[in-house]
Amino acid sequence: MVRKSGIEIELRERIKELNCLYEMTRMEEKHHGSMPGFLKNLVEFIPHSWKYAEIACASILFHNESYKSKNFKWTEWKQSSPITVNDELAGNVTVVYSEDRPVEDEGPFLKEERTLLDSIAQRIGDTFVRITAQQELRENNMQLLIERKALQETNAALRIILSNIEEEKKRIYENIRLNIDKVIMPVIHALMPAVPKNNQKYMEILSRNLEEITSPFISGNVQLFRTLTPTEVNICNMVRNGLRNKEIAQMRGVSEATINRHREHIRRKLKITNQQINLTTYLQSVLSTESSLLSEKKQ
Repeated sequence: MVRKSGIEIELRERIKELNCLYEMTRMEEKHHGSMPGFLKNLVEFIPHSWKYAEIACASILFHNESYKSKNFKWTEWKQSSPITVNDELAGNVTVVYSEDRPVEDEGPFLKEERTLLDSIAQRIGDTFVRITAQQELRENNMQLLIERKALQETNAALRIILSNIEEEKKRIYENIRLNIDKVIMPVIHALMPAVPKNNQKYMEILSRNLEEITSPFISGNVQLFRTLTPTEVNICNMVRNGLRNKEIAQMRGVSEATINRHREHIRRKLKITNQQINLTTYLQSVLSTESSLLSEKKQ
């Protein structure tokens, strides 16, 4: 009979322990975002899992916040277990009997109750870590949504700015074209007869460049020309206008060998090295293509 009674007691305690841990899980789900709400409910439930539930009460101290069950009072009959978070002491959970009871394994408490109390303390720490992680995740998601909205608003503002820039570029283009056509070109044409014959070629180049100022030799649509230096761009401009190496060298005050080296560099950057392509023809063809594209856009 004694053995049977012991088995019954042990079985009953196991059921109480399992019921307590199950109830803790239910409370975690109910108060998934609130540690205080979880602890307030837990401290009221813990006494029901002890042998002498009618005289039991509980206290939870966690991060300097105290939670106590109804009719709680301190007595000498108590057992406590520390609560740790990331291996650091965060508080404790305590069960107290208001009256003396027969001595068991730990004062009036059973060894199974010690195991259960340690499990409760560990679950409290684990629950805090989980709730904190969930809160941080929600805050991070909210911050991401705020930043995403701010980015969308910034992009919308940038699109408006870019649109305004394009409109301003069009106005500038029209003003430049109008000034060249109505103011500068008439002066150039008036000066042409007075320019010495040996400088007529330069005036022709100047006149042609001014006429093409609204469709530059190097357009944003021709990516290859972006690799050229300002000197190489100048030489390209002269080459496409029909000037020979000797003439270019005289205008720039350098040797023909220097101009030849520049031409080699230009061919390499334009990716026409070792090809049967005349540089003058190539440059004139590119300009012609760009001018056609601009004309189509105007239409």
